[in-house]
Amino acid sequence: MLPEKNEPTDQELLSRALQGDADAFGDIYERYLDEIHRYVYFRVTDRFEAEDLTETVFLKAWEALPRFRSPDVNLRAWIYRIAHNTVVDHYRTYKPTSDLPTGQAPDVSPLPEHQIQNLDEHERLAGLIRSMDANLQQVIICRFANGMSHAETAEVMDIKEGHVRVLQLRALQKLRKLLENE
Repeated sequence: MLPEKNEPTDQELLSRALQGDADAFGDIYERYLDEIHRYVYFRVTDRFEAEDLTETVFLKAWEALPRFRSPDVNLRAWIYRIAHNTVVDHYRTYKPTSDLPTGQAPDVSPLPEHQIQNLDEHERLAGLIRSMDANLQQVIICRFANGMSHAETAEVMDIKEGHVRVLQLRALQKLRKLLENE
């Protein structure tokens, strides 16, 4: 996501945040919240976990600021690296749980039928993506869920741009095969 003409650049926000400006970090948070949440959501099993992990990503970023060496780093790639590591840590310590029945039906607001169908398709696709290799997941999420370029995806994943293209091809072929086998 590129800032508007009047908005400060990532480097300006990072520089201000490094000087202790909490409002600047708040702007960073607002700028990247949706795409980091989307990235995490496609990597974990449900939206509540994704929300918790997304908050953890930004908390870790805030806590890491005092150890930051230079404001010249790519802020977006840095936050994505934190998100990736947070998801990896989550799965290292993940212990599935189940809710105990409460005896009451959940309070679900009625939704139009097409919204439910879209949600089902979205969750099905997210599940298929989660079943793929971690690098393939990351390429799909960065390129298509968050609309990053090949170069941006390469920087986030710390690989060469050509490798991103190869992984993208493999990911799309794998996803097509998974969809055909359903």
